[in-house]
Amino acid sequence: MAADRRIVIENCAIATVDANDTEYANGYVVVAGNRIEAVGAGKAPDGLENVVRRINATGHLVTPGLVNTHHHFYQWITRGLATDHNLFNWLVALYPTWARIDEPMVYAAAQGSLAMMARGGVTTAMDHHYVYPHDSGDLSGAIIRAARETGVRFTLARGSMDRSEKDGGLPPDFAVETLEGALAATEETVNKHHDASFDAMTQVAVAPCSPFSVSTELLREGAELARRLGVRLHTHGSETVEEEKFCHELFGMGPTDYFESTGWLGEDVWMAHCVHMNDSDIAAFARTKTGVAHCPSSNARLAAGIARVPDMLAAGVPVGLGVDGTASNESGELHTELRNALLINRLGAHREAALNARQALRLGTYGGAQVLGRAAEIGSLEPGKLADLVLWKLDTLAHASIADPVTALVFGAAAPVTASFVNGRQIVEDNRLLHVDEDTIARSTRAEAQRLAQISAQA
Repeated sequence: MAADRRIVIENCAIATVDANDTEYANGYVVVAGNRIEAVGAGKAPDGLENVVRRINATGHLVTPGLVNTHHHFYQWITRGLATDHNLFNWLVALYPTWARIDEPMVYAAAQGSLAMMARGGVTTAMDHHYVYPHDSGDLSGAIIRAARETGVRFTLARGSMDRSEKDGGLPPDFAVETLEGALAATEETVNKHHDASFDAMTQVAVAPCSPFSVSTELLREGAELARRLGVRLHTHGSETVEEEKFCHELFGMGPTDYFESTGWLGEDVWMAHCVHMNDSDIAAFARTKTGVAHCPSSNARLAAGIARVPDMLAAGVPVGLGVDGTASNESGELHTELRNALLINRLGAHREAALNARQALRLGTYGGAQVLGRAAEIGSLEPGKLADLVLWKLDTLAHASIADPVTALVFGAAAPVTASFVNGRQIVEDNRLLHVDEDTIARSTRAEAQRLAQISAQA
């Protein structure tokens, strides 16, 4: 939309998630082009020019768009498998199947993952893709194409693995890259696809998979590569007790100390899970401003444990929310993670004081923007920021008797999305995607899942 064209959203509750948690029981948002121009109480100002659309949002809560900070899109076509496994056994069970993915499979899986998130209020997505079998096609390009077609803002964390079964790792030998190959391919992906501009729709991060699937050299040289190119770094960290044991046995230290020794702590780094963190680990993350992608449903699905999110937040660690791969979170939705983050953390040491509704919403919006390094651009509704926002319908049977709209959104059932905007462009209307066909995606994901299952069975 041209910069001088305006959309006015009125008569709605608003949770801005700004630094003061400003909220309006009845207010307005003015979008000009791809930016938020104004947010306030009551009616929008009179005399606005070039208003191309007015939305009467009575019965709705408007929030910043949700920001997903950890995912594995390709797993959309292996959902419902290995449902009673811990992480290591789950990986051993699924790696032989994942090692046979190709470009059409990855494209269809990315479409399915993105569609499910977008229709549930996600406006910024990310994908940590680290399985690049030999001769499998342009997997990174396929993922980015799917995100562009869906209309979401997107970060591709270009992953890699070079520690296979013969080196004591978990993936099959034919599913990993060489150290040199992984670094070269990652650099090529950054150079081809990363956009560093304020309103970038596609960014790329350097993302070796995990301590137990990559060499120390790949971690260290990956960090050097990311900083030379000026992009962010992402990996898995401290997910399970087995990982902690692995690090002590192989490196003589725990995961956090190992990451620090390889250059993997810093304000340009975020890690997924971080379940098994002691006080010293949390202090190191806080000191270095290393971010965390909290994935409560996946952590529960794989019996990994309860991350110490309240302690991280109290220490000043940036924390966002992640869906994680849909082979360990079959719903594939981020808005359900608002509720699950709150509920699961209340099972921990802090009990009912662990998280409240507004903290959960902040994790899913501004916290995610911090973790992705984009807090100046997205994550809150403030003039000058990019127009990524969601209208949640809260006047139906599921929510109408809950007086507080933020409580309704977080504690209640998954709320319908009446409209979702990214960069000022609408991508969802009445819970349906506008730019891709959900039924076509459903058919293609089913077909590719069946094709992958057949190839794996034959192998």
